[in-house]
Amino acid sequence: MKAERAEDVSVTDEAVRFTSDLIRIDTVNRGSGDCCERPAAEYVAERLAEAGVDPVVLESAPGRTNVVARIAGSEPQLAALLVHGHLDVVPAEASEWTIHPFSGAVTDGSVWGRGALDMKSMDAMVLAVVRSWARTGRRPRRDIVLAFTADEEDTMACGSGWLVDHHPGLFEGCTEAIGEAGGFAVHAAGGLRLYPIATGERGTAWMRLTARGKAGHGSQANPDNAVARLSAAVARIGAHRWPLRLTPAVRATLTEIAAALNIAWNGGAETDADVEAVLQQIGAAAWPVATTLRNSATPTMVHAGYKVNVVPRDALGFVDGRVLPGCDGEFALTIDELTGPQVAWEYVHRAAPLEAPWESPIFSAMRAALLAEDPDGLPVPYCMFGGTDAKSFARLGIVGYGFTPLALPPDCDYHLLVHGVDERVPVQALDFGTRVLDRFLTGVR
Repeated sequence: MKAERAEDVSVTDEAVRFTSDLIRIDTVNRGSGDCCERPAAEYVAERLAEAGVDPVVLESAPGRTNVVARIAGSEPQLAALLVHGHLDVVPAEASEWTIHPFSGAVTDGSVWGRGALDMKSMDAMVLAVVRSWARTGRRPRRDIVLAFTADEEDTMACGSGWLVDHHPGLFEGCTEAIGEAGGFAVHAAGGLRLYPIATGERGTAWMRLTARGKAGHGSQANPDNAVARLSAAVARIGAHRWPLRLTPAVRATLTEIAAALNIAWNGGAETDADVEAVLQQIGAAAWPVATTLRNSATPTMVHAGYKVNVVPRDALGFVDGRVLPGCDGEFALTIDELTGPQVAWEYVHRAAPLEAPWESPIFSAMRAALLAEDPDGLPVPYCMFGGTDAKSFARLGIVGYGFTPLALPPDCDYHLLVHGVDERVPVQALDFGTRVLDRFLTGVR
């Protein structure tokens, strides 16, 4: 067979192929341990091994598989950089999609399927870039530690959390990390292209609510009805309007966008009306800010009873809470007030909010890599509305950033497609992303 020449291999083509292949591998995470990342982990390990990289495959439980590898840099005195991406995805209902969510189809200029944005495309781009280094003999300056993880879409207990607890030595020397989600194009008013880079994350506060009352016959009045108590508490939580809290990252985002769009904003306003006026002028790109102006608590599940004419003794509810940096105490006190004395609550999964400096050399390197490919873009810091594996790695003192660069067009809205219907990533976005990643990873010091 004729040997494959380096110039015959397109980094973009590999990124597209790897994205499509990974989407076709079922790694749906339904929670409570119902997921199997092993086939995807084996696929990743094979692609790395083909490039001469020695992957370590680690299984925290049957089928819950992680891959870690280290690539030596040309300047070993520099700190190592962690690049992490998860292999699991959230469920998708095929009947709701235009194209089957696990087909990995490449059509209409995009790769379609669950995980196309969150985040198998990033996994694929990293693989493609690393393989291009092997073909061309190039090396990054810093040691690069790659981590492809399980269980990010649930509690991270089988993935990054387990790696941090049981194999911290694999991340020796890492001071900073990049992972999801940031560096993708968001289109603002006046044609301005923003590239929000995550420098913070809201904390995760998943809660269980428990109401206890008196069991009895459904035909009789029951003032100690657990279902009624739980329902009232859930309704209060769902209706609560959390107060505005401008964190430093959110304030910086607003300030930079306002300056670029010539919007009047002094950076110090604290009222809802002032902030809302700025968001309206920003247009459709306001969501990176709007989703992180406040804490949030969203009721998601309720369980009670077993027959229509029986009042149960207990009723359970579950709430997805998200907490801004510096607001943990306020959040807990507010939930105490909203649940009231007759409903108990507890955390079932909790991870602290994160903050990272944006006036830093690594942020400047990310910004420069983006501007080299899109000189008219505006990279800005922002606080993520959700949480990522960065929370686990932060326990090792690793400062995390969300940087998954993609040149998304206006009709490909990141925050609507992630966990949504018809998730897809344009081939051109992958081409842009591989170039930005290559430039950043080989140049950052």
